[in-house]
Amino acid sequence: MPLPHTPRLTTPAPWSPLTDLQFHALLPYILPRSPAGRRISDLRARMNAIFHVANTHAPWREAPPGAGTPDTVARHYRRLTRAGLWERLLIALADAAPNHPLRGIEHLIVRACRRAHRLLGLPFLVLIRRIGLRSALPAPPWLLPDPDLSEMLTRALPTAAPKTRAGLAALKTRLKSLKYLFKAAEGRRRIPRTVRLAWS
Repeated sequence: MPLPHTPRLTTPAPWSPLTDLQFHALLPYILPRSPAGRRISDLRARMNAIFHVANTHAPWREAPPGAGTPDTVARHYRRLTRAGLWERLLIALADAAPNHPLRGIEHLIVRACRRAHRLLGLPFLVLIRRIGLRSALPAPPWLLPDPDLSEMLTRALPTAAPKTRAGLAALKTRLKSLKYLFKAAEGRRRIPRTVRLAWS
C-alpha cells in the first residue's frame, strides 16, 4: 500500500485540437449518431470541446464555440460516458503499443475519465485500478475506495476463536491492524478539490 504524501501541484498539459490521426484512432470507439439516429456532423469539434473542458478543469459553460451549446457538449459527454466510451478507451490504452495514436492523447483521455467517475461510480474505479492506469483516477489512490483490498482483508479475518490468552492478545492486535486497513480501503469521504486538481 503506497504511503500517503502531499501531491505536487501540476499544470495540465497544453491542449491542442485532435490531429487527423488521433481523431481517426478515436472513431471506432465514439458514437457517431445521436439517440434519434441523426449523424453528428460536428463530432470532431465536439470531442475537441470535451477534451478541452476536461484538460482545463473548466465548467461546461466554458466549452469552446463551434461544437454546439455548452449544454449540448455536456449532454454528449454524458451520453458517451453511459455508452461505455471511457471504459473501452482505457482498456484500449492498456493494450496499445507505445507508438499507438491513442498514446498521444492519453493525458486527455484520463482527464475526461476523472469527470466520468461521478457518473460511473465504484465499478469504474475498480476497472481503473485493475488496469493499472492510476492517472485516470480522480484523486490519489490511497484516498479512494479500494474494493480489491476490502475483499483481500475479508479473507484474512480469523475464522476461529483463540484458545489461549496469548492467542487472544495476538488476535486483538491483528484485528486492530485489520480495522485500520479496512478504513483505508473505504477511502476518504471527502477529498479537497485542491488535492484532486493537484493529482497528476
